[in-house]
Amino acid sequence: MRSTAIISCLALLGAGAASGCSEASPEVSRAAPVYEGVETRLMDGDLVNFRVAMRGAESDDDVTRYTECAAAQYALIRDYGFARHLRTNVTQQGGVWRGDAVYTISAQLPRGSRTIDAEVVVSQCAENGIPTV
Repeated sequence: MRSTAIISCLALLGAGAASGCSEASPEVSRAAPVYEGVETRLMDGDLVNFRVAMRGAESDDDVTRYTECAAAQYALIRDYGFARHLRTNVTQQGGVWRGDAVYTISAQLPRGSRTIDAEVVVSQCAENGIPTV
């Protein structure tokens, strides 16, 4: 389509009608992230490990949000309402971002500053197009 616009402009220039003939700047768009799946492992009682993979992440934060979405949905599946983030390790190789996160899940709001309300987070994930477990 861009080459057609250039050819049209060249034709106009050749005809002496240069007005309105400027090359538009190309639109910069980010490819949508591709979520490649979640592996969930119950480690001990309420301690759960989530491993995720995705392409198109812009930073570690995108991967962390993906693990958070998985943890929130997992908590709801297990009839718990909350999760507490313990750690997330993120790596990137060959365009694939991987997250390895550990959360605790609980029925009551756990202590700590890195807690999540599972229902609220699952809703936010759906709004943002981030899949859950």
